Amino acid sequence: MTQQLDSVVRQVGTVILGKQRQIRLAIACILARGHLLIEDIPGVGKTTLAHALATALGLQFQRIQFTSDLLPADILGVSIFDREAAAFRFHPGPIFSQVILADEINRATPKTQSALLEAMEEHQVTAEGETRPLPEPFFVIATQNPSHQIGTFPLPESQLDRFLMRIELGYPDADAERALLQGVDRRDMLPHLTPCMQPEDLVALQHTAREVHASSALLDYLQALVDYSRKSPDYVNGLSPRAALALLNAARAWAMMDGRKQVLPEDVQVIVPGVVGHRLYVARDNTRINGAAVADQLIEAVPIP
Repeated sequence: MTQQLDSVVRQVGTVILGKQRQIRLAIACILARGHLLIEDIPGVGKTTLAHALATALGLQFQRIQFTSDLLPADILGVSIFDREAAAFRFHPGPIFSQVILADEINRATPKTQSALLEAMEEHQVTAEGETRPLPEPFFVIATQNPSHQIGTFPLPESQLDRFLMRIELGYPDADAERALLQGVDRRDMLPHLTPCMQPEDLVALQHTAREVHASSALLDYLQALVDYSRKSPDYVNGLSPRAALALLNAARAWAMMDGRKQVLPEDVQVIVPGVVGHRLYVARDNTRINGAAVADQLIEAVPIP
């Protein structure tokens, strides 16, 4: 089981150099049945990481380039009149795939962004009065440019909360960047990646991750983190029950990737930045600050029982 996951990490690591931790976090997010948001400046490999993950996991992949003129029907699909059948026939949009890469999601208008809400939460699409299920497994991997860049629309809290985890890639270190400069184009490597598992293998791993044991003491620690975020005057809003479940499921997935059958407090601490960094805001000087620094503050404030 862990050998398959290690193979996925190694496979993706040949394309995304020097980012083992981010790759493992992304895989843990998928094992926890969550959606992933990758936020960083252009050119650090966000899209390439999403494509490499989908290929290594053996999943059907569709890329949607989000732009200011993209419409919800471009994502969900549209009905077109069929003259031979004398009826309208629904043509599914790219959302009907196992992995959706929502590239530069915050360059689309809020109306278009909202087209993903039902799909991400309920794994179904309602279009023109009919509800259609999405394939299983189903994941949205979205990339986002920093909000201060030109032509971006900030994601609302309701949309952000549907992403189980948000990660940042950052610049590569000197050794990774030298290998990048001396090697082949990483995008040229994508067609040569081979799947390390089948979709049914991934579904089985997801079920196994949910069975990883979380003791009462571990749940006490997790609840203490959530409760502190709700009662502390430093935060604009506390963590929701959905965020608490996200912490637990991601920690279980991380423990399983390490080959353990029980969650440790250290597993929770590893995934806290990715899970709460886009959910918690600290109010300072009438500004809203979130990110890894907020997560570190939360970890420091709540001792392990």
